[in-house]
Amino acid sequence: MAQGFEFAKERYAEWGVDVEAALRRLEGVRVSMHCWQGDDVGGFENPEAGLGGGLAVTGNAPGKARTIDELRADLETAFSLIPGRHRLNLHAIYGDFGPRPVPRDEIGPEHFRSWVEWCRERGLGLDFNATLFSHPLAQDGYTLSHPDPQVRKFWIGHVRRCREIASGFARELQGGSVHNLWIPDGAKDDTVERLPFRERLKESLDAIYDGRLDGLTDAVESKLFGIGSEAFVVGSHEFYLAYAMRKGLVLCLDMGHFHPTESVADKVSALAPFLPGLLFHVSRGVRWDSDHVVTATDEVRLLAREIVRAGLLDRCHLALDYFDASINRVGAWVIGMRSFLRTLLEALLEPLDRLRQAEGFERLALQEEAKALPIGPVWDEYCERQGVPPGGRWTAKVREYEARVLLRRG
Repeated sequence: MAQGFEFAKERYAEWGVDVEAALRRLEGVRVSMHCWQGDDVGGFENPEAGLGGGLAVTGNAPGKARTIDELRADLETAFSLIPGRHRLNLHAIYGDFGPRPVPRDEIGPEHFRSWVEWCRERGLGLDFNATLFSHPLAQDGYTLSHPDPQVRKFWIGHVRRCREIASGFARELQGGSVHNLWIPDGAKDDTVERLPFRERLKESLDAIYDGRLDGLTDAVESKLFGIGSEAFVVGSHEFYLAYAMRKGLVLCLDMGHFHPTESVADKVSALAPFLPGLLFHVSRGVRWDSDHVVTATDEVRLLAREIVRAGLLDRCHLALDYFDASINRVGAWVIGMRSFLRTLLEALLEPLDRLRQAEGFERLALQEEAKALPIGPVWDEYCERQGVPPGGRWTAKVREYEARVLLRRG
């Protein structure tokens, strides 16, 4: 393996690329891994309630986490197979609520104290998301844009508390905390009135973002369509782009929330001059369905390259967002994280100086030739240095954990 790495370093050096510098840069990248892959977006508020609000998970692979302890054991196993030190992304329904149900507009830092301690012990950062789905007050498809002011008041209270909780994470853990807001509001079929819903959403957001909180990065997330909101989504890309620019918020771009022919990578340079930062939910859309396990698709590779080419790694927040219950859930986490990190390494190893100097057909020719550079040995070396299995050796660890733990959960 060492011989292959030294050969790869020499090949990249011929193109003017410092491999060691790229590895040091990648080591500083913190990707936020989503907790909800581990239990099919169930949470611990009311595990028997079922999923709703335009979300659906397919598959019934054995071993789904049923408790906080089981979820943390699965997360720890996944993190042990992923190179680098990263972050955990929590939804509000994953609090340590105990035996008594806690209304969402009454949750507080005490319900996430054990998560803070768990992350601190493992050197993880912690991000947060308000949960505006799978709830009786979201069953008719509207939350912050709801015509009933009492419903809107409930959800405003929930999001305000979530922002305060995330600000507490930022004070106690390194690296600040990102609070991201996505809502399921929309209509399945043609609607007559759209403007009143968007005006109410704007008023609700104004009540939520009425001041900055220490250490907190606020982000808002759009969607093109969803299950139950095929015809109309209140929080569209245009709406949240305008709102984020007006309020100085971070805009979240989920790779599964746009038309299949749209390039999220192309949006990076278009938005960066106008916003304080960008949050990417790295996902994989298949036809019209989003949230598939991340792999090194062309779309993911282009996004990583565009972020690196534009020098925006320090201004971008990177997170995963998908859920697949048709395969081993721990394996799904590891596949997604390792695939995305490898695409970032590929982008960091791109011979940018040489490509920028080339003109005309030569630039395209060099881009094609650079695709044959030996990234494999460099990735394996990075994994070795980070103390995780290189190549596909990690799959045996997941199979062993599956046999020893997951298949015994019933």
